[in-house]
Amino acid sequence: MENLALIDSFSEFKDNKLIDRVTLMAILEDVFRNALKKKYGSDDNFDIIINPDKGDMEIWRRRVIVADEDLDFENEEITLTEARMIEADFEIGEEVSEEVKLIDLGRRAILALRQNLISKIHEHDNTNLYKQFKDIIGDIYTAEVHHVRPRVVILVDDEGNEIVLPKEKQIPSDFFRKGDNVRGIIESVELKGNKPQIIMSRTSEKFLEKLFEQEIPEVFDGLITVKNVVRIPGEKAKVAVDSYDDRIDPVGACVGMKGSRIHGIVRELGNENIDVINYTNNIQLFITRALSPAKVSSIKIDEETKRAEVFLKLEEVSKAIGRGGHNIKLAGQLTGYELDVIREGDVAGTVADEDDVELTEFSDEIEDWVIEEFAKIGLDTAKSILKQEVEDLVRRTDLEEETILDVMKILKEEFDS
Repeated sequence: MENLALIDSFSEFKDNKLIDRVTLMAILEDVFRNALKKKYGSDDNFDIIINPDKGDMEIWRRRVIVADEDLDFENEEITLTEARMIEADFEIGEEVSEEVKLIDLGRRAILALRQNLISKIHEHDNTNLYKQFKDIIGDIYTAEVHHVRPRVVILVDDEGNEIVLPKEKQIPSDFFRKGDNVRGIIESVELKGNKPQIIMSRTSEKFLEKLFEQEIPEVFDGLITVKNVVRIPGEKAKVAVDSYDDRIDPVGACVGMKGSRIHGIVRELGNENIDVINYTNNIQLFITRALSPAKVSSIKIDEETKRAEVFLKLEEVSKAIGRGGHNIKLAGQLTGYELDVIREGDVAGTVADEDDVELTEFSDEIEDWVIEEFAKIGLDTAKSILKQEVEDLVRRTDLEEETILDVMKILKEEFDS
């Protein structure tokens, strides 16, 4: 009967973790065999019979009968006198089987058995968890916010598994409360000691690609292929799509009528601005499309250095570069080319308007970071800034209105003098 308590303690884990019968038998036998080795030095002559459903377990030790004076290995041999106490007609050379009770192992051994049993269950559970999530790396997963910490959000799925969403894997505008459902991709599974740590990401390009698969039937069915995805999480993304069926407009299918299809993806990503672009092997055309909404006049490509000079009219430069330089940065990443924007009328970087002055000439009056902020949107001369509306510059840069007005005042004095 003392066997039942140990089996029952295992059943608690079995019911919680849904361990199959074969695994159950293997773990139990392994635990008991380790205990027998410690007690008797070897388990080779022991038979373990387990019925986990009923809670029954028997351990039998087989020993060979030897003459009383020939006993050398007590674990493997038994004297004739001792054997005949079990059964009177036993003879030398025959094998005797005796049941070993758990209590024979000693109280400490029984406590160690239970601890070893618990350890084996956790080890089995962690191994299964690691394999389960390793197989779905790169897939979208949903879990509930359990608690929020400054540098990480801890999520729990329906099975009680803990998933980690680090701060750097969150979109800047993300804000979570306990109980919120969160979607992201399983980015990695790392072993911390023996316990797997499951990492979720919402900033990965793969997350956006998988959202396209989930939300757009033609992508899911393979009629439209996502060729490349680049993004600045929470700000802007560019997705190149293609279709082998000429009857399908891949961009139109992804965006939907009045943006109906892509709206859910944009909302999921914190209103991230998503440009969907038709992929093409024609690199000039691909760069032109990637720089949308700017209208490109011409492109000069250097295949060896993977650089391209993009010529644009003055009013198109700021569109090509985009707020904070995001548009040109993503276009370069999408196409694989380093893009240099050149205004039409510039020759080898020299401004055609001889009366204009490079903004860097005012570095003693205007701080470098302010000059750099204007350069990000393609404004690097005095006249190019003076032609702009103050409100427009406030919208397109991270500069305050007061700073812009001060810069314009300095630049006007140059031309008024």
